[in-house]
Amino acid sequence: MNAFLSALFLAPVVAFAQPAANYPTKPIRVLVPSPPGSGSDLMTRAVTQRLSERLGQSVVADNRPGAAGAVALDTLQHAAPDGYTLGTLSAQNVTAMLMKTIPVDIPNAFSPIALMISQPYLLVATPSLPVSSVKELIAYAKAKPLVYASSGVGSVVHLGMEMLKMMAGIEMTHVPYKGSGLSMVDLMGGRVQVAITNTLTATPLVRSGKIKALAVTSPQRTQAMPELATVAESGLPGYELRSWYGLVAPRKTPAAVIQRVNQTIGSVMSLPEVRERLAADGAEAVATHSPDQFRAVIANEIKRWDGFLKRTKLGSE
Repeated sequence: MNAFLSALFLAPVVAFAQPAANYPTKPIRVLVPSPPGSGSDLMTRAVTQRLSERLGQSVVADNRPGAAGAVALDTLQHAAPDGYTLGTLSAQNVTAMLMKTIPVDIPNAFSPIALMISQPYLLVATPSLPVSSVKELIAYAKAKPLVYASSGVGSVVHLGMEMLKMMAGIEMTHVPYKGSGLSMVDLMGGRVQVAITNTLTATPLVRSGKIKALAVTSPQRTQAMPELATVAESGLPGYELRSWYGLVAPRKTPAAVIQRVNQTIGSVMSLPEVRERLAADGAEAVATHSPDQFRAVIANEIKRWDGFLKRTKLGSE
């Protein structure tokens, strides 16, 4: 799913006014690099009320979609580092940076606050495709040409499908879309045959029979669809693809502010009702995660996909 935490805090940009010890003294807005109704937007809005209650100030989602997240992230990196303009960062933003579709130096532009959500993807197919598993898909793709959809060039699902192709030794033609919603429309209509998409987008379509799920991309099966096998156990051991969403602030935001928000995020993500709500959509709430741990997640994601791109033609595109 291409994306959840995209909406937690963003306030009018002003210079430092109050010391961090008094933070927050006014509403906080979170820049969301995706449109209203997207997976990341919906997940964020499920959490913002709880954040507002604990911080004592309203937390407002500010959707800034466009250019694979570049619009929101560029705005965020130039915002005042006072804690009133925050934003969501996802694995998708990292791959877009490596593919040079986001002109933002993520590790140096932002101060990590907390990792909030981890979520697998689903490998899905159009209902008319005569396969019901990864093994059958691989065999079919070796005999007949297939077309797969993604939510955009350089997206996590694009690279995840390319990794699946490499590991399976198959070829499929890539058709990028401007978002997972549009790609699912064409998948339902049979104009493309296969895709990887987030669980929030795919689950209702799978349950209604509009598309069919072949596998989940996480190392373990998902609580939302426990009957669905993983890609790894279906013939491609070692395959793993997960999305994550975390909260970041402009570089040089005071450490006291970062710690205050981090602790609040941890308390919200530990709530049983929040964890259950996310689990129903196939996502996992990350209850406690320090800024340094989140920084390491970002660094590992960059290392993983940078290495993959260097082994493929994608890195030179």
